[in-house]
Amino acid sequence: MHDIIKLLPDSVANQIAAGEVIQRPASAVKELLENAVDAGAEKIQLIISDAGKTLIQVVDNGSGMSEKDAELCYERHATSKIGQAEDLFSIQTMGFRGEALASMAAISRLEIKTRKADSDIGTEVIIEASKPQSKNACNCPAGTSIAVKNLFFNTPARRAFLKSDNIEKRHILQEFQRIAIARPDIEFKFYQNGQLTHHLYKSNLKQRVVNLFGNNYNQRLVPLEESTQIVNISGFIGKPEYAKKTRGEQFIFINKRFIRSPYLSHAVENAFEGLLPEDSHPSYFIFLETDPDQIDVNVHPAKTEVKFRDEKYIYQIIKTAARHSLGSHNISPSLDFERETAFDDIPPTTGDQPVKPPVIRINPDYNPFEKEKSASLSSRVNPKQWEQIYPQEKDIPSVKSDLPGNQYTISPDWDNSRSEPSGGSLLQLHLRYIISPVKSGLMIIDQQRAHERILYERFSASSGKKESGSQQLLFPENIRLNETDAAILREIKETVKSMGFGLNELGRDTFVIDSVPCGMPEDHDLGEVLEGILENYQKNKLELRNNKKENVIRSLSRRLAVNHGKLLTEQQMSALVNDLFSCEIPQYTPSGKPVLQIITSSELSERFK
Repeated sequence: MHDIIKLLPDSVANQIAAGEVIQRPASAVKELLENAVDAGAEKIQLIISDAGKTLIQVVDNGSGMSEKDAELCYERHATSKIGQAEDLFSIQTMGFRGEALASMAAISRLEIKTRKADSDIGTEVIIEASKPQSKNACNCPAGTSIAVKNLFFNTPARRAFLKSDNIEKRHILQEFQRIAIARPDIEFKFYQNGQLTHHLYKSNLKQRVVNLFGNNYNQRLVPLEESTQIVNISGFIGKPEYAKKTRGEQFIFINKRFIRSPYLSHAVENAFEGLLPEDSHPSYFIFLETDPDQIDVNVHPAKTEVKFRDEKYIYQIIKTAARHSLGSHNISPSLDFERETAFDDIPPTTGDQPVKPPVIRINPDYNPFEKEKSASLSSRVNPKQWEQIYPQEKDIPSVKSDLPGNQYTISPDWDNSRSEPSGGSLLQLHLRYIISPVKSGLMIIDQQRAHERILYERFSASSGKKESGSQQLLFPENIRLNETDAAILREIKETVKSMGFGLNELGRDTFVIDSVPCGMPEDHDLGEVLEGILENYQKNKLELRNNKKENVIRSLSRRLAVNHGKLLTEQQMSALVNDLFSCEIPQYTPSGKPVLQIITSSELSERFK
């Protein structure tokens, strides 16, 4: 009988380990940047080519390595961060497992140049597929430069599963942002394909966020500060009105290490309860500081998942701190129990001043029944006038929908030539719904969804025409986007232009808009409109993976639609309803959500039984 268990060769074991640590180019970027931070660098450069597939290089001015350290650093489990098992519960550095460089060396050509500040000569080491190729003395600046070339060259199956360059660059940018936000005290440079795309000088946290995400974040952030015996909390949260439909600007750091924690993220979002629009997510940049022995970061090879000893307490502290921050900046209602302004105007009494009891004055001639009687008489109406006050069903013409599955009357007969619908006036309820009587009962229309359907059909009809209906702006507007949004806009730029936007790129993720679609309200902020289109585009991407044009039209319609909470005049409501019932499919939004509902007369009668 033959033995079937055997030890794997080191080369195979290293490649398996590499699959856990280095899943894509962004994983290598994360590990290299963390090593540079741990080395005490004050300046760090990140250089990538071809979305990291050809080159990932990190250059720092940190402590550097000796010749012997340079030889050992790419061996498995070689680390300077821990010496015994107990050290795992007092980790204060970013990396510590000793797997990153070994994993990269197993699946790439790794070139290391390093020199300590007190040495005159540096060391150059080249490793390929875990095998040392050369080691030489070299002339290099103090610090370390590590270049990862031809990632996954010896694992073609892994390389084949990488996404497009835009997607991989997006993941790299996310890792860069996480490290840069965590350490605003470090200067960062980011080069992509030979071009400097980011230069972040040393700054405070708010300035670092603004430099990464745009100047408009200066007005969007609210400071967050709380100190307890368990944890200290600091950072910023975004104002509710700037919440986005997609996630991506939610950052939680524990001891300056970015972590993923749905549980703690829920605590932040719970603090915004009642303040956010439907399906929206707030932005936040939250830092937690606690004793290292209160957390376990050795849960996952990527070190982004941690365990807390007192997770429930931290949840409550974060939630309370966020609510307090929103309340103290007049974003949500708050009560100040230390001071009641209603008593400010009461003068203090002196000791010799007599106390006067309150006096109740009564009018003995007052008769409440006389007023009620006169009001009752004045409010009488001749029964013959009821038909003039309330329209009868026979006076309300109606039209039936020819859509399959619709068995009821959906609307009165709207006349586009009138400013008001026939059959009576319209009513706006809770700044969200438009209510109108119809033959079968009561019709309720969602104003935002109705406008979205109208815009969708309008843009669909105009898309692709030579004259798509645009109005020239008196003053063109320059808009700068973050790199992720800029990449998406480049992808859909021609489709957006076909909708009526005059859009051109100025470079460095800056775009100029010189015309907008006809009928677009002037009070819209073009920067926010563009960001909203890109948000909705990303949200719809899974559903409309292969239909870019449909996605853009839906995104534009949703962003420009009148919002819930908007007060409408009766003329505006009438025009909205008229336009809605001129649509081919007035009952549903482009995504299939209902636009209107009918409460029948029989349903109303049942409620009064």
